[in-house]
Amino acid sequence: VSMAWVTDSPHWMNNRATSLTYRFLSSMQGSLGIGANIAKWTPEETALAKHLIAAYKQVQPTITQGDLYRLISRLNGSEFSATEDVSRNKSQAVLFAFIHSTQEGRGFALLKLQELDPTAEYTLTSIEGKASPDTPATASGAWWMNHGLLMDQTFRGDFQAAAFRLDRK
Repeated sequence: VSMAWVTDSPHWMNNRATSLTYRFLSSMQGSLGIGANIAKWTPEETALAKHLIAAYKQVQPTITQGDLYRLISRLNGSEFSATEDVSRNKSQAVLFAFIHSTQEGRGFALLKLQELDPTAEYTLTSIEGKASPDTPATASGAWWMNHGLLMDQTFRGDFQAAAFRLDRK
């Protein structure tokens, strides 16, 4: 597992500005660390950080000890990327979705999850972001693997991020 740090924005190396949500969700894919100057955060940013740290603590074993699946890779110039971590006992999955930059205004791809228990029921919880309104709150592992998760149509733009967890009932 790589160390992944939430740093200040704009970034000192490339002057790129990204939201605190984007930086946190990017860093939550590894062993989350904070290297930003938190004394400069607004009360809203501090509240968001507390929320995301608490969410990370609920999924950290799955991320650091589970199996990683790259659902969409940024290789070959894709504007989107998505990863899924699945706990070894298949009791939890964590999904991260990112938009680097939207070139053509198209929506995010359907994310068909992998390696869930097909007969178990999983409940979807948003860590940050919205799924399509017709997404069920609970469905079988087979449903999630065959029908997938579609992001809400408002998930567009540059440097956007969303994360969800699925917990076996």
